[in-house]
Amino acid sequence: MKLKWILFSIFFVGVLVRAQEMPVAYTLGEKYPDRYKYSNLLTISDDGTGGTILLRAYYTGLVLQPKGYLVEHYNENLELVSEYNYKFKGAEFVEGYMKNGQLYLLFLDYNIEAASYEYWIHRSPITAFNFTQEKLLSFPSAPVNNPLDKNYYNRRFGRGFTTTTLFTEDKNAFIISTHYKKGKNNRHDIYFYNAALNKRVYQDFSKEVEEKNYAFENIVASSDLEKVYIVGKAYFKKKRFTALERKFQYELIELSEKGTKIQTFDSPGKYSESITPLIDRGDVVCVGFYADRKDNRYNGLAYFRLDPVTLHLKSKKYNPFSEQFMFDKFGQEDDRQIKNLVFKNVTVTSNNEILFNAEEYFVTNSMQANSSGGRLRVERFHHNDIVSAKLSDQGDMLWARNINKSEVTQGDGAYASYSSFTKDGITYFFISSASENPQLLNNERIIFKQGLGRNRNVFVIQLDEAGKMDYKKLIDAKDVRLPLMVSTPLKDKRTNEVLFYAKRGTKKQLVNIGIQ
Repeated sequence: MKLKWILFSIFFVGVLVRAQEMPVAYTLGEKYPDRYKYSNLLTISDDGTGGTILLRAYYTGLVLQPKGYLVEHYNENLELVSEYNYKFKGAEFVEGYMKNGQLYLLFLDYNIEAASYEYWIHRSPITAFNFTQEKLLSFPSAPVNNPLDKNYYNRRFGRGFTTTTLFTEDKNAFIISTHYKKGKNNRHDIYFYNAALNKRVYQDFSKEVEEKNYAFENIVASSDLEKVYIVGKAYFKKKRFTALERKFQYELIELSEKGTKIQTFDSPGKYSESITPLIDRGDVVCVGFYADRKDNRYNGLAYFRLDPVTLHLKSKKYNPFSEQFMFDKFGQEDDRQIKNLVFKNVTVTSNNEILFNAEEYFVTNSMQANSSGGRLRVERFHHNDIVSAKLSDQGDMLWARNINKSEVTQGDGAYASYSSFTKDGITYFFISSASENPQLLNNERIIFKQGLGRNRNVFVIQLDEAGKMDYKKLIDAKDVRLPLMVSTPLKDKRTNEVLFYAKRGTKKQLVNIGIQ
């Protein structure tokens, strides 16, 4: 009996020490009533004075229809200062951000009278809301379905007008890419703006789309905003491919007033996948994954360092996943595939090492019966495993880890997926799950089994410099009844804090998580 008490005490102390060693704590804001039960969080921004601006699209009616946008302003104490109901509808929301005390909202609209698509900016000071509207760009075209549609794995280019808008991580600049194809008319234009809406670069990209169509995915800009680097898939237009050929390749495109430069990555037997760019010690670095086959099954990590002037490759590395990593991820499964990884975060440490993480993401479609007896097509969005990795300053893989999870959503994905924050070389992952007891194996693998409860706990996973994992239940669903929108946080790298919005039904509050 005494031995059992000793063992229990050792276990209890071990758990207590582990929890104490994780320097993460949270602060709850006050709960507030909310008139709009159905809404989506679109953007969350720093107001410039320590407070927070949130923008939500809300829906009302027997058949839910978009009716407008609610702007919420909170102070540094998580207190709701003001709300503003912007009763605007019809256009497609693209992105929102704060700049010099003003809230900017970017919309894409179709002008029936002018038969053209138009980008509009709506902006207002946050001290006294009064939105003004300014047309940014206009493109003649017949109306099409989903002109702003972003599909990572099945892009369509033959439907007329398509457009993509990508922002830098700090939302200090953005590109607007427009592609119009009808008959012999095949035009592609790229515009690069800073956050103050000054056009920094414009390039006619039409020559490049004579043989390829482009689906842009990520961007990074030089510090002076004189150049922007775009990574995307270039789809070949030829109709016939051999068994060993792939229909697309990843390319890096540099845009400046001097013109464009393009660099490709693939080597014989090595196909780039899910590439993202960053600036490191003056060079352009692209990191991501690669496959040994022409499909999207990932076999390891890829690293490319390029000269920022010529875009010539200075070095490249292919780091295959170890057998231990594959075993940790799949166990004894025969079908061992890693695919559909979408980048979430990339960080360069003080030692010039690169930490990045990505999520297995894909969309499925099915038919189900509706209330009237008909059949309805339903899209489901899958947010599965997280792959996190660390590369040395020379691009060699130091370690790769996997967080096993499985999430499916049909509507608002803000509650699914995850967010991450890196401090002093340690990455913290925030996950909302109905699971009660995730399994930690060898401090290098963690498994979240799908829970059945309606309420969701918030877990924090710590991944240290050596790739060792630890976790704790940060917020118990019994203590905080409102679920957190874990995939859309506001990160403050100056104070090492992550702010989340929590909402259910007609109640809402802010939750601030600090990392010491």
